[in-house]
Amino acid sequence: MSALIYYIALPFIYLISILPFWILYRVSDILFILVYYVIGYRRKVVLDNLRNSFPEKSEAEIQQISKRFFQYFCDLILETIKTLTISRETVKKRLAFEDTALLTQYCEKKQSIILILGHWGNWELAGARFGVEPGIHQLYVIYHPLKNKYFDKLVYHMRTRLGNKLYAMKKTLRGMVGNRKEVTATAFIADQTPSPDNAFWLNFLNQDTPIFMGTEKIAQKFNYPVVYMSVRRVKRGYYEIESELLFDNPKETSEHEISIRHTARLEEDIRSQPELWLWTHRRWKHKRQQYKHDQQPTH
Repeated sequence: MSALIYYIALPFIYLISILPFWILYRVSDILFILVYYVIGYRRKVVLDNLRNSFPEKSEAEIQQISKRFFQYFCDLILETIKTLTISRETVKKRLAFEDTALLTQYCEKKQSIILILGHWGNWELAGARFGVEPGIHQLYVIYHPLKNKYFDKLVYHMRTRLGNKLYAMKKTLRGMVGNRKEVTATAFIADQTPSPDNAFWLNFLNQDTPIFMGTEKIAQKFNYPVVYMSVRRVKRGYYEIESELLFDNPKETSEHEISIRHTARLEEDIRSQPELWLWTHRRWKHKRQQYKHDQQPTH
């Protein structure tokens, strides 16, 4: 059955991927009507997340952000499919790398780094853009393999066709150890939802939130500088990527310092353009209890 679904869907996926952007966004407008008005995909989840995250906003503002999010969500889906066939030239045109000096500096010193991103902006296009930038690190992206092996192979191809490489999440540490002699940038999507009993809890967007500790622990273990990356949308179909050094020497940081800082930095971005974050994600499905890494809110 999984093969049948894949081979039925594949021609449509490729068709979408070769559409010019102006047609792609007309398709996205139609998809938005279906997703938002007809299907109502996770509208309650999104509204609940927004209300809890922004208690200071009126209901009218919450509804407006929700609508803008779903419009962007549909763009995000189709832009991600576009990475299947997008050219290097188009990636460079659509995503401006504001300043690569920080990355170039570390690369010239043969210093590997940790990249931290959130589900804010188009992280898939950002990865493709990183892959075509000369003079910077070999990018390794951590990913969750899909259960459907056919779609998993397709997504693997999409994410590596422009030069990037992948680590399956459970093999990240082993892969990084094996590649220690290579100058790498390992990208962590830091707003995943971890198991609550192994998480560190923070106040994030006005809510008790479990934070994945693996990013901090790996950064300290390898002592790789921690760089936060923003993928800000300038206008429809165009983005700016900005790099910001959070910690040059992670081994000198105190416990939880890295987690607190990158979480706060992501919240800054979300508050600046809330419609760009993945509000359909059930980020707060766990509730705070007295777990091992329990922590009072810090910001």
